[in-house]
Amino acid sequence: MYCDKDNVNTLTALLIAHGVRHAVVCPGSRNAPIVHNLDVCPEIQCYPITDERSAAFYALGLCQATEEPVVVCVTSGTALLNTLPAVAEAMYQHLPLVVVSADRPKQWIGQLTGQTMPQPGALTCFVKRTVDLPEPHNDEEHWYCNRLVNEALIAATQPCQGPVHINVPITEPLYSFNTRELPSERMIAFNSLLAAHDGGKEACVSANAITAVAHDLLQQLAKAERPLIVIGQMKPSDLAKGRIPALTDKHYVVWNEVLSGEDGATSLEEMLAMAGGNKDFLPDFILYIGDTLVSKRAKQLLRQAKDAICWEVNANGTVHDPMMNLHGIVQARPDDVLAAITAEGPREWFDRWETLRWKAEDHRRTFVPRYSNLLAVQLLEERLSNTAEGYALHYANSTSVRLGCLYAREHVYCNRGINGIEGSLSTAAGFSLATDDPVYCVIGDLSFFYDQNALWNTNLRQNLRILLLNNSGGEIFAKFDGLRQSLARSMVMGVHATTAEGICRENDIMYCHAHNEEELYNLLGALVSPKAERPMLLEVFTNAEDDLRAYQEYFNTLL
Repeated sequence: MYCDKDNVNTLTALLIAHGVRHAVVCPGSRNAPIVHNLDVCPEIQCYPITDERSAAFYALGLCQATEEPVVVCVTSGTALLNTLPAVAEAMYQHLPLVVVSADRPKQWIGQLTGQTMPQPGALTCFVKRTVDLPEPHNDEEHWYCNRLVNEALIAATQPCQGPVHINVPITEPLYSFNTRELPSERMIAFNSLLAAHDGGKEACVSANAITAVAHDLLQQLAKAERPLIVIGQMKPSDLAKGRIPALTDKHYVVWNEVLSGEDGATSLEEMLAMAGGNKDFLPDFILYIGDTLVSKRAKQLLRQAKDAICWEVNANGTVHDPMMNLHGIVQARPDDVLAAITAEGPREWFDRWETLRWKAEDHRRTFVPRYSNLLAVQLLEERLSNTAEGYALHYANSTSVRLGCLYAREHVYCNRGINGIEGSLSTAAGFSLATDDPVYCVIGDLSFFYDQNALWNTNLRQNLRILLLNNSGGEIFAKFDGLRQSLARSMVMGVHATTAEGICRENDIMYCHAHNEEELYNLLGALVSPKAERPMLLEVFTNAEDDLRAYQEYFNTLL
């Protein structure tokens, strides 16, 4: 029988799955459920040692001898601190020492209760990863617990090995052992091209090496009936030119956005809107590369594909699990793995998505928006598509980048790592210092005024062009019907009556403004003119409600 603690049973099952065969255990009451589980596991040999400092070094010696991950399990309080000398040694010997500490529930830390102290982070300087497990009460918390244990054990055992710390809060009662068998836990597989000595900086990129390390991924992809390749935000140089068209030529469905490192139309948001909740569009295999996606619809659909086999490829070997169903990681350059895909994708599945893509592209070409920030972005992108000169395009977060995902047909830069509204203008201005090409920044009013100090310096160059979408507040919040009932709506939306004219005058920036479609159309010509001798800003004044209606009309007329 195993203990009745969900997080302890999850931990135990995954220790076995990741190859732990030895555990040094120390006495204590709080860690009793963990020690009990380790002791009754036939796969794990336990060694009782009373002195925690000595126990950690015993585990270190087992690591040296076996070259495998070894657990040292301690109770709560100062017991954890006694492992530090061995943990420091394991760090510099690159040994996969796994420190498992029991802990009191978080609410009792600092409340004059015995053997309690802030344990998470106590070993931070000398471990590769620290995780603090939840005590799960629902499926999402269980997924989180599973993911944290996988992350820690992958960090301990991936090519550049080292110690990790897994902290396990346990609520009383401690001595209930009524669980007949361990749960079947999802183990996240880890395959890497990188050798320990290079610190993860260089990859062996021969075709044979790529095929070997990504063997399971490629085999499962070839067998899938509904495979999907998802490409999040990437640098333009991360993918070889033409890589995505080469995949679609093989009839693979590829989801990419204008932040995904390759030029070209995507129509992802429109396709997802048309697919809706139709289960015929759910994949059975997902290959995810790159970082975050802008599309909320994409994330929702991916999470609906609960039975799909999911793999991620990244150069760092980092665990990302936005689908909540990750099967494995391949640590390699994504472009190398994509290049290794030689099998043809299933034609029927591909054609299903292509039909949506054709409809979306036709809609984008024929839809005529009302005067709005949507129209401003549409007209700017039309002007840019007709210019022969090179340029760089930056979109600020929130509504701006969502409009860019509809109409941009080139790579878009955006601070999408955290999605904050601060710094977008400064980032575009900094980019403009390193190129002679025009640099366009499409930005909303709150983001602009928040970051207006980007213009308060002597570094500005004439190649910076700003399209400021000013609808007197955060229009993205206007869509929430519940917020309409709140007296605080204007505060949440950041309603204001500010313009950029004075800011531009103070900073010697050419300023113009548009209040209607005719003015907008005429002034965009000046914004994209290569003859500008100063930085330029075009402020487009619109109404937040009209902007929202234009955006909704765009999607409503798709269906």
